Amino acid sequence: MDQKNQKNSNSLSIFYIFKFLDGSSRHFDIRLDPKTMDCIPPEGPWPEWTSTSFHKCDVCTYKADHCPVAVNISGIVDAFEGISPDDSTHVLIMTKNRDYSKSTTLQEGLMAMFGLCMAASPCPVLGKLKPLVRFHLPFATLDESVFRVASMYLLMQYFLARKGGEPDWKLKGLNKIYEDIHAVNKGMSQRLENAAFGDASQRAIAKLDYTASLVPFVINETLDEIEASLSSYLP
Repeated sequence: MDQKNQKNSNSLSIFYIFKFLDGSSRHFDIRLDPKTMDCIPPEGPWPEWTSTSFHKCDVCTYKADHCPVAVNISGIVDAFEGISPDDSTHVLIMTKNRDYSKSTTLQEGLMAMFGLCMAASPCPVLGKLKPLVRFHLPFATLDESVFRVASMYLLMQYFLARKGGEPDWKLKGLNKIYEDIHAVNKGMSQRLENAAFGDASQRAIAKLDYTASLVPFVINETLDEIEASLSSYLP
C-alpha cells in the first residue's frame, strides 16, 4: 500500500523492509486497525502451531481457536526460517509520519517487528502494551522504553481515575504486568521450538523478553534520573 493512500484506507500500515548483504530482501506490510490498533491478521488457513491449545502459555485466558500473537507473527517466522539471526541486514521502517532505519543483525530487526506485532493483538496480556503501538518506536533504548511504559501506565491511571476507579500512581501494578509478559514470551518461544523453527525467531523473542524483564528493575532509578528534567513542573 502506498503511504500516501493511507488516509483513504480502513487500515494503517507500518512497512518493514529487510535488505541483506547478498542482495535479497524481505518486505512486510503490517496493517493495523486504526481504532483498536490490532494487527489485521493474514488470511487463513493458519498453521497448526498457531492453535491456542498448542503449547498454550501458562497465563493464557484467551478463548478463541487460534492464538492471536502466533497468528500475527506466523508469516514473519516463515519468511526468515533458515536465516541466521546473526546475519547483517539493513532495516527500513516506514510509518505514516516518519521513517526509521538501522544497519544491524536480523535478530535485532526481528525483535523490533515482533515487539510491534505481538503487542498489536487481542492477547489479554500483551494487549496491555497496545497503547504503545500507535507510537511505535523501533530500536528503542532501555531508557526510552522505561519512559514510554511509565508514561503509558500513568496515563491509564488518569483515565481510570476519571472514570471513578482507584488509580495506581505508585506503579505497583507494572510488576504483575511484566511477570505475565514474561510468561507469554516464554510460552511463545516454547511454541516456536516445538514447531521446529530455527534460531532467528526464537532468539529474537528471547532478546525481546530479556529487555522487557529489565524494565521493572530499572524503572525507579531511570525515573529518578528523568525527574531532574521535569523541575519546571515540580514545587
